[in-house]
Amino acid sequence: MSLVTESSSPPVAEAVPRGHGLGSRAAAVLVFGSSAAVLVVEIVALRLLAPYLGLTLETSTMVIGIALTAIALGSWLGGRVADRVDPRRLLGPSLGVSGAVVALTPAVLRGTAEWAPPALLTIASLTILVPGALLSAVTPIVTKLRLTSLAETGTVVGRLSGVGTAGAIFGTVLTGFVLVSRLPVSGILIGLGTLLVAGSALVEWRTRGWSGTPALTLAVVAGGLAATAVPGGCDVETRYHCARVVADPDRDSGRTLVLDGLRHSYVDIEDPTFLKFTYVRAIASAVDAAFPEGEALAAHHLGGGGLTYPRYLAATRPGTRSVVSEIDSGVVRIDRERLGLGDETGVDVRVEDGRLGLRRLETGSRDLVVGDAFGGVSVPWHLTTVEALADVRRVLDEDGLYVANLIDHGDLAFARAEAATLAETFEHVALMGEPADIGLAPAAADGGNLVVLASDRPVDPRATQEALDARRTGWKIATGDGLASWIGDARPLTDDHAPVDQLLQPYGSRGSR
Repeated sequence: MSLVTESSSPPVAEAVPRGHGLGSRAAAVLVFGSSAAVLVVEIVALRLLAPYLGLTLETSTMVIGIALTAIALGSWLGGRVADRVDPRRLLGPSLGVSGAVVALTPAVLRGTAEWAPPALLTIASLTILVPGALLSAVTPIVTKLRLTSLAETGTVVGRLSGVGTAGAIFGTVLTGFVLVSRLPVSGILIGLGTLLVAGSALVEWRTRGWSGTPALTLAVVAGGLAATAVPGGCDVETRYHCARVVADPDRDSGRTLVLDGLRHSYVDIEDPTFLKFTYVRAIASAVDAAFPEGEALAAHHLGGGGLTYPRYLAATRPGTRSVVSEIDSGVVRIDRERLGLGDETGVDVRVEDGRLGLRRLETGSRDLVVGDAFGGVSVPWHLTTVEALADVRRVLDEDGLYVANLIDHGDLAFARAEAATLAETFEHVALMGEPADIGLAPAAADGGNLVVLASDRPVDPRATQEALDARRTGWKIATGDGLASWIGDARPLTDDHAPVDQLLQPYGSRGSR
């Protein structure tokens, strides 16, 4: 029996119909722009939610997780639908509907936060998920339109994937370095929504497809109008905060600086010696007990806010030199334009990260370091660690004092850990707060502000308590064995392990920090 074989020939690539009417440049623009828009929405969503959920690791993780879910869902569904429906019919709706949702987001989120708080997480998730998924669907849809044969699949997919990644990088950099510093959050989203609807109209015109532009345009206009009407807006949107200045109805010259919904500083623009917040009076009490009355000090302040305490030192201790590390240039601008900060002698405000500012100070150059930096409701973690506090200790002279404002609730796990961290770094540590919060009263701890003191010289608890009583704070001071018992088995925080956001307990009211 003879064996007959057929001659083999090279495989022929399966043809994919051409004629979808989408050029290479148009495809790149669509993928680049939609990918950039997803990252703009993600970053700006963090800014919108910070006043209501806090700028914490959990909030950031949630937003990033929802955005990644949207990207995965949109990529999967976009590819599946594009295989079943003419892709030209999908591009216009994907861009247009996402644009309308984005433009409505500021009004919807702020309105929900004010009038239906329990629904905030659900609504926030949808305002990220819906536009994120629709925009992420653009890449597989465009890929389907650009494929002409299986022989070029790798080239087309690889090229468009690279273009999409470049767009995401561009959107991230543009938002973080340019848009947020120059435009309000609502303006960014309404502007992006307008661009997306315009892009939808252009695609619709080129493909003569879906015609929903008039309705989507009305949605964008409605979003813009509603954003100006709903509560929760800011006087100023800085790089890091939604900021407002609120006048005190009981004191003509009193002003409260509100950042992301929390009262951060109270300033009397005519009388810098007036201290309203209890924790600021506690800081003043500790410093009064540690240094002779009226003695000029060399001070460094981690965090500026309304600059209440640096101004107080300038007024009550003439000749004091205060260097302030404030990371938010927008807050400094508010201090000058709205809170009466002039060219006070001895107050040098530097726009810089607090820890980097510490590194620039000479060893033994400060009598006093004041820690009052907050990101949302917590001290930035990199200012809480053994390594950071070792730098604080380095810049203090041998009799120097570190005094820091903390906030915590519930079982005060973060405050205990920070006290343990200070005990690891300094010879002497003390804690001031409400008696129940620091273990000096039988009632359950409620939490709020606490102030810690640390020094390599002994802290005088009697003099400090007298100063607290003189200022009518109602606070007590804990030292020695009592403080050690309160700290318990809390672990010191380090650069390698500082779960500040996880240790912090939820807070129930929006009082001062």
